[in-house]
Amino acid sequence: MKGGKLVIFAVIAVAIALFFYFDLGHFFSLAYLKSSQQSFAAYYAEHPVSTLAIYFAIYVAMCALSLPGAAVVTLAGGALFGLVVGTLLVSFASTLGATLAFLSSRFLLRDWVKSKFGARLGSIDAGIAKEGSFYLFMLRIVPAVPFFVVNLLMGLTAIRMTTYMWVSQLGMLAGTIVYVNAGTQLAQIDSLRGILSLPLILSFVALGVFPLIGRKLVQTFQARRIYAKWQKPAKFDRNMIVIGGGSAGLVTSLIAAVVKAKVTLVEGHKMGGDCLNFGCVPSKALIRSAKFAKQASMAETFGMDGATVDVNFAKVMQRVHRVIKTIAPHDSVERFTGLGVEVLQGHAKITSPWSVEITTPEGKQTLTTRTIVVATGARPFVPPIKGIQEVGFETSDTIWGLTELPKRLVVLGAGPIGCELAQSFARLGSNVTQVELAPRIMVREDPEVSEIVRLSLIDDGINLMTSHQAIRCEINNGEKTLIVVKDGVEKSIPFDVLLCAVGRAARTEGFGLEELGVAISPKKTIATDEFLQTNYPNILACGDVAGPYQLTHTAAHQAWYAAVNGLFGQFKRFKVDYRVIPWTTFTEPEVARVGISETEAKEQGIAVEVTRYGLDDLDRAIADDVAHGFVKVLTPPGSDKILGVTIVGDHAGELIAEYVLAMKHNLGLKKILGTIHTYPTMAEANKYAASEWAKAHAPQGLLVWVKRYQDWRRG
Repeated sequence: MKGGKLVIFAVIAVAIALFFYFDLGHFFSLAYLKSSQQSFAAYYAEHPVSTLAIYFAIYVAMCALSLPGAAVVTLAGGALFGLVVGTLLVSFASTLGATLAFLSSRFLLRDWVKSKFGARLGSIDAGIAKEGSFYLFMLRIVPAVPFFVVNLLMGLTAIRMTTYMWVSQLGMLAGTIVYVNAGTQLAQIDSLRGILSLPLILSFVALGVFPLIGRKLVQTFQARRIYAKWQKPAKFDRNMIVIGGGSAGLVTSLIAAVVKAKVTLVEGHKMGGDCLNFGCVPSKALIRSAKFAKQASMAETFGMDGATVDVNFAKVMQRVHRVIKTIAPHDSVERFTGLGVEVLQGHAKITSPWSVEITTPEGKQTLTTRTIVVATGARPFVPPIKGIQEVGFETSDTIWGLTELPKRLVVLGAGPIGCELAQSFARLGSNVTQVELAPRIMVREDPEVSEIVRLSLIDDGINLMTSHQAIRCEINNGEKTLIVVKDGVEKSIPFDVLLCAVGRAARTEGFGLEELGVAISPKKTIATDEFLQTNYPNILACGDVAGPYQLTHTAAHQAWYAAVNGLFGQFKRFKVDYRVIPWTTFTEPEVARVGISETEAKEQGIAVEVTRYGLDDLDRAIADDVAHGFVKVLTPPGSDKILGVTIVGDHAGELIAEYVLAMKHNLGLKKILGTIHTYPTMAEANKYAASEWAKAHAPQGLLVWVKRYQDWRRG
C-alpha cells in the first residue's frame, strides 16, 4: 500500500511539474481562448465526437490535478458547444475531476492526518456524518474556499464518495451555468472578473444559505407538529422547572436562580441525589475506613512492632452516615431556598410540554413553565438472574443500610463500583468473591491497568472469578448460593449477602415522559441532541438520565448547558463540550484517566507515542511506601500535545487534575516540565513524566556538536 501511494503521488507531482515547466497555463488564458475560438470551432465542426472527448478529458484532468484555468475552460465549453451541451459536459467533467482529487487526498493523506490528529478528525467526522451534505453544498455554491481546496480537505473526512459526488454536482451547477452561458457570449468578455456581478454573487450567497433556512424551516415544522396537540399557556408560572435534586438538577437550578429566573426544583427522595446519599460520598467514607484497617495490618512496614484493629462494622457504618450528614447541608433545601431556588419535595410528572404536576404531602399542584429540565439520575441495574429476588440482594443504593459485616459477600460485577466495594469489604474482614462476565476487570481501562488492580484485589483476599456468568440463585438447606458457569462447567458459591454492581440504568419511568412521547435512546437514556434538548425543544435532560457519562462531575458540567440553553436558547445555544472528561476509580491503587487510552488509540487507528514514568522511582512514593503504579501519557508522534493520560497509584485522582487543565487549555508536556512542583510530593510524578518525554526527544545531533564545543572550550 505504501508503495502504491508513492507511485500515485509521484505521478501527480510529475504531471503538475510538467504543466508549469512547459508553461501549459498560457493555453488556458482568456486571451488565448478568444484568439483561438474560430480554430476550435472549425475543428469541432469536422471532429465533433473527438472534440467532446478531448475537452471532457482535459477538464477532468485539470480538476483532478487542481490545475489553474478551469474558469477559462468552462467558458470554452459555452463558446464551443452552447449552453445545454456545454453545461452537461462541464457539470459531469468537473464532478468527476473533483471526485478524483477527493479520492487522491483520501488515499494519500487521510491515514497520515488521522495518525497525527486522530481525536480532532474523529469529531470532524462525526459532524460530517450529521451535517456533511449541508456544509459541502454551501462550500460549492458560495466559493468562500477555492474548489480545489474543498476537494482536498473533504478527502480527509469520512464523507461517503457518492454523497460527495451528487452534492458537488448539485452545488456547482449554478456557477457552471453562469460561466458556460458567459462563454456563449465570449466576444463580449474582457476579463473573468466581469462575469460575476454583485447581484449574481449575492444570489449565490442566498442560494448557499437556503439549505440552512430549509433546515430551520424543517425544525420549525417538526416542532409545530410535536406541539400541535398541546395548548400552550398564554403566560407561565415559572421560567424553569427542574426534576431531580442530584448534582445535575442542583447545579441547573442554581444557575437559573443566579440569572434571576423563577425556578422550581422538585426532588422526590433525598436532596443531593445518588452521589451524596448512595454513591460517591458514602463509598469514599467506607474506603477510608477500610484503608485504615489495611494500613494497621501493615504496621511492621512502617517500623512498628505490630498493631491490631478490631473492626466494628456498625460503627464504620455510623461514620459513613455521619459523613453524609455533615455534607448534606451543602445540598439542603434550606441552602438552595436561600440562594433563590424554590424547592418542593415530592413527585413530579410532566403533563404537557409546559406543565408539571407536583405531588407533595400537602397535596397536588400544577405549575406551568417555559422550560423543563429532567435530571432524574440513574438507579442500580439488577440483572435478570433466575431466583435472585427469592434469595434477596443489595445494590450500591441499599448496601448502606447494613449494620453487620457480611461473613461471605458475593459481588456481581468488576467495574469501578464493584471493585471499590469488594476491596473495602474484604479489608474490613468479609470473605469476598467477585464474579465478572468479562475476561478481565475494569474493561474500560488498559489491560495492564486491570492487571495491577487485579493483583491488588487478590492481595486483599478477594476470590476473583472473571469469565464467569451468573446463571441462577438457589437456597439449599437454608444456605443461599449463586450458580456460575465457565466453559460449560457450573460452580456453586455460597453467600450471606449478594451485592449487584453491574451498572446503572437511567430513571426514565414515572415522570410522564412515556405519555408525552419524549424519545428514549437505544441505551435507554433520554435521547438528547448536542444542546441537551429532547425531541421537545423546551424539554432538556442532563446528568445520568441523559448520559453519555455517569459521573457526578460530568452531570454538573452538563447542567450549565442545560440551564443556559433552556433559558436563553432562543438567542444562542451552546453544544456540550465532552473533549476533556476525567474519571477516577478509587480502588487501591487508584486509577485515574483523561482522554484516550492506549487501547482506544490502537482500536481507532490513532498513532501515538507512549511516555511512562514509574512511581517506584518517585521519592515521596518511596517515603510513603506507595512506590507502585505509573503515569502514562499519550502524545502524537513527535509532539508534546497531550491526547490522554492514565495514572495508577496513590492519589491518582488528585494528580490527574494537572493534565485535565493542560488538555483543556492546550498546554503540552513542555509546559508541565517548565512548571515548578513542590519537593517531595506525589505531584512531581507529572513533571517527571514530562521529563521522560523530553529525554526521548532530545536533539541528539545537536548535542554531538555541543559536546564538541564543550571539549574545545576546555582546550
